[in-house]
Amino acid sequence: MKSVALALFLSAPAAGLLGPAPRRWVRGASRVQVAPTPDGLLGTKQPPAKIEQIKIDSEALREPLRTEMKNDEIFVSHDGYQILKYHGSYQQDNREKRAKGKQKAYSFMLRLKMPCGEVPPELHKMLNHLSDTFGEGHLRATTRQAYQLHGVMKGDLKKVIASLMEMGSSTVGACGDVSRNVMCTPAPKTTKPYQYAREYSKVMAELLKPQSTAFTEIWLGDEKVAKVEYWRKDIDDEAVQAAYMHDSGTGTMLDDPVEPLYGKQYLPRKFKIAVTVPGDNSLDIYISDIGLVVVTDPANNDELLGFNVMVGGGMGRTHNKENTFARAADHLGFVHKDDIMEVCKAILATQRDHGNREVRANARMKYLVHNLGIDAFRGLVETYFGKKIEPWRPLVEWKYSDWMGWHEQGDGKLFLGINVEQGRVKDEGSMRLKTLLQTVADKYGLTMVLSPSQSVIIKDIPPSLKEEISSLVTSHGVLHVEEIDPLTRLSIACPALPMCGLAITEAERVMPSYVERLRASMDKLGLQGDEIMVRMTGCPNGCARPYMAEMAFVGDGPKSYQLWVGGSPVLAERTGFALVDRVPTDKFEETVEPLLALYKAERTSQVEAFGDFCHRAGAEKLLAAIGK
Repeated sequence: MKSVALALFLSAPAAGLLGPAPRRWVRGASRVQVAPTPDGLLGTKQPPAKIEQIKIDSEALREPLRTEMKNDEIFVSHDGYQILKYHGSYQQDNREKRAKGKQKAYSFMLRLKMPCGEVPPELHKMLNHLSDTFGEGHLRATTRQAYQLHGVMKGDLKKVIASLMEMGSSTVGACGDVSRNVMCTPAPKTTKPYQYAREYSKVMAELLKPQSTAFTEIWLGDEKVAKVEYWRKDIDDEAVQAAYMHDSGTGTMLDDPVEPLYGKQYLPRKFKIAVTVPGDNSLDIYISDIGLVVVTDPANNDELLGFNVMVGGGMGRTHNKENTFARAADHLGFVHKDDIMEVCKAILATQRDHGNREVRANARMKYLVHNLGIDAFRGLVETYFGKKIEPWRPLVEWKYSDWMGWHEQGDGKLFLGINVEQGRVKDEGSMRLKTLLQTVADKYGLTMVLSPSQSVIIKDIPPSLKEEISSLVTSHGVLHVEEIDPLTRLSIACPALPMCGLAITEAERVMPSYVERLRASMDKLGLQGDEIMVRMTGCPNGCARPYMAEMAFVGDGPKSYQLWVGGSPVLAERTGFALVDRVPTDKFEETVEPLLALYKAERTSQVEAFGDFCHRAGAEKLLAAIGK
């Protein structure tokens, strides 16, 4: 099938592979033009990346992890670490505890699979217990609507993962070169479009999960079976399984007895999916490999028609390597509801067969979409799908909301969004957020939803309990949304130091101070009422989605950041661009304040957002303002 598909797009002029390729500006590619290139599409002379052989040799994600979990070492090998990711865990060491001649202080981070970010009260209780007993006593809400549990020792991994699997939770697919946790708008509204979004997020989580039984064998033992995951009760499980096994004969399914969709090598790189409703971009949908937007028929009681599909978004890049870049997704087209599962399988198969397995830095599907162009990529997907994909259907304009504060669900109940600064759920001083959420689970039995902005939403609150729960929040020292600076609400940072092995500098621990300094600069310049979406990462890999923000600080050295500006305030259809490299922490004000002053003086109106202004003004004008 691969040769047939390649022949199809090679015959298409739009592919840009047979003649001179049109050069196009890629926003987010560090101010350079990037032309499409065939590398990684037709094969290169380079050998496959080493990870590809590790996956082949793993016996469907078993070895060497299965063997190494039985030894007494406090760490796993390099190859074991690569396979462990597929089981939802990363090996880490505290870099602040490193000492010459001493063994590293190894521990393990576990990331849960939590479609839509939903956290039933029983799971929250279990996570609190596990974090207190085996972890560091806190939880971390991620930017992809999942909880991470940090500080687990190797000897306790099996107990922790088994406890989660036995209660219907999972870490499978939270990491690795597979479809990751499926995101969804976090608003627990009960209108039909929102219900469809949640349903199909769970459908995609089940449809595209790896099938290997290695997960239960290693963590539960050969005789035990994991409890059915809690999100599967909300979907037609039999229909999803039938859709998974359906073989259209077009090359989507492989002749592999274990992984007929993924194959022995799984995907070239991680694969991210998100689902939302028209107008609600609370989840940064343009950073997804696949983004699905619910399309309904308002004239027929909002019955589901299908989905607008976007492809090819992604954040990760590498400093000083201009062939790596952040990218906003392209609009692929509209797909009817009866075909959406087959189309998503076809898109995944397209990346599986044609993604770059030689150069891992260029392995995400965004590079395949960029190199081919959206028209040729669509044609390639259609060879697997077996049908033409219809044109994208018009949508209402995108808006951004973090869904914090009190809102009506639409069924007579309420939901409450509680801001969690940088996602860390903990008790610290008079602020007892962890205890608050534990009380919500214990006393009220309420389900929570993690948001893409690292915060928590409590859903299904009876109106009779609104005053009581508001008082509970206050009594635990947790701020209500009206008491929080909008800059803080809009900010996101990754964990970075000391635990992340990729971090170049700080992020989570210094972000509050950066927000305070930005607010002081804005107040000084008479911008007291303005809001700017600011994000920070400790490296260029983009876990906190910095390249979509209006202003971002991307670690490029010790106490140094690359400054990005120009992202959309509604996170739609473009990335920002890198403006200045190596901005030291102590040069923050002298770099940022001239930009703020220019913004105040030359914005078109009081409602023009900072990101839109920077996008309109362009790099040359902004650099002149700061004397560059």
